[in-house]
Amino acid sequence: MSSSPAQSFASHLLAAFAGAGIDQIFLAPGARSQSLAIAAGQLADADKVDLFVRLDERSMAFSALGVGLATGKPALVITTSGTAVANLHPAVLEAHHSGVPMILLTADRPHELRDVGANQTTKQVGIFDDAVRVVFDVEAPTDEDDGVDGVPNLVSTAIRASLGLGGSRPGPVQMNLAFREPLSADSPNAAELEVEVPAGDETETELEFAILDGSIPTVVVAGAGSNEGAVELAEAYGLPIFAEPSSSARFGDNAVLSYSQLLTDNKELAERIGRVIVFGKPTLTRSVIRLFFNENVEVVVVRNRAMGLFDVSRRASMFVDDVTFDVDVDGEWLEAWRVADQKLRLSTPVSETLSRREIVEQVWAATEPGDNLLLGASRMIREAELWAPAKNINVFANRGLAGIDGTVATATGIALSTREQTRALLGDLTLLHDASSLVIDPLDGIIDLQLVVVNDRGGSIFEKLEPAKTLSEQSFNRLFRTPQEVNLATLAVAYGWLHIPVHTEVELEAALRQPGRVLIEVKLA
Repeated sequence: MSSSPAQSFASHLLAAFAGAGIDQIFLAPGARSQSLAIAAGQLADADKVDLFVRLDERSMAFSALGVGLATGKPALVITTSGTAVANLHPAVLEAHHSGVPMILLTADRPHELRDVGANQTTKQVGIFDDAVRVVFDVEAPTDEDDGVDGVPNLVSTAIRASLGLGGSRPGPVQMNLAFREPLSADSPNAAELEVEVPAGDETETELEFAILDGSIPTVVVAGAGSNEGAVELAEAYGLPIFAEPSSSARFGDNAVLSYSQLLTDNKELAERIGRVIVFGKPTLTRSVIRLFFNENVEVVVVRNRAMGLFDVSRRASMFVDDVTFDVDVDGEWLEAWRVADQKLRLSTPVSETLSRREIVEQVWAATEPGDNLLLGASRMIREAELWAPAKNINVFANRGLAGIDGTVATATGIALSTREQTRALLGDLTLLHDASSLVIDPLDGIIDLQLVVVNDRGGSIFEKLEPAKTLSEQSFNRLFRTPQEVNLATLAVAYGWLHIPVHTEVELEAALRQPGRVLIEVKLA
């Protein structure tokens, strides 16, 4: 191949990213992005990056999201122009709302071919609106100016914006890269280039603290995107903590596991709550959301860099970085919640057959502290909220927008980036919505990824909605429950996964010990 300004720019760009520590690259094949693909391949061949090739850009972007969730570092996503870029949008929205870093390298036609009907050309600058932290519209390199001199600052700015180092939230960044023909060449070799990327100055943020009245009965609510800080606060001052399963705070002696039921069933205790301290983004339970709208309850929000502002009732009295109390909290308050929690859990009968409760408990028991667990946005994450024990393990969920899209791909990204045992607990519709992500690339290597699919033949989560009481069974099933009879065993085999049918607790316990890529199907009546 002859020399190409496009290849020179692409090779220096990817070499700069790799040198700066961004070493996870996801690539979907395409013509306009060929220089980027060649450079990525050169770096992968030299073991300087991990390269994952995908056919479906939508699925690919969710795998990159999984990398960001698990590592806190952005993965690079490379696409060609046109609809390939649009297919990234669902994952970009989730990354935006949940504060997950990601860097998109979207190849494009040069400026003179835009808005003139050129093939595979659309308005890619602005396609994600404000869901990206910043957009770079990089002009096509030329023989006179290959753009290489600007690469270090471009890469530095992109990484810092994606990580939120400039004081904003972490999230996706788009580099829209125009290329003219010739679109590629065999040199320079990206693996042989060293491009020094400036680190940039650190932004210091002044923290705000609040001193609260310890005599007011207070609970800590930890939603998605929380951290151990919620547990530390609760344990330091003897406060009950209501922690969602993906909060990273559902552990410790102060965890009240049955909070969603107690808020509804134990009115005497619930009505004593005078203040809520919020961490992260709690979205699972209506009884918790109602607390924020209760005019008798003060709402104090602890800022969250990833999830951003959470004030659904617009009643928050303050937004702070940390809190302390002026007097000791009454120890009877925590003990009352502990006793009520224990009584409720002990009084709830255990099913004689394998039920959703037993599935949750088995999955939690099988998941070790170094493992990863992803919860799909289906009924099972709500079952986990009810039945998951207090245990400090890595639990993830796409709760930025709480969509079912991309669950398999997200789990794959987590597994690929950590190379640790990874499980995804999801429903049958969630699996089918992302079935294309079951595609296996043999070059991905061996990973331990289990998909625990609770198959109740449709969207049973909708049974709790109002239409379930007002529509005929036939109309409700067609419009909401959407029953399905897909043979998941055949689906798994077609994509090269091991399929294990499960009917009992003993069978599930054994299946959860199976290494490799496994689809565990639990059929419920």
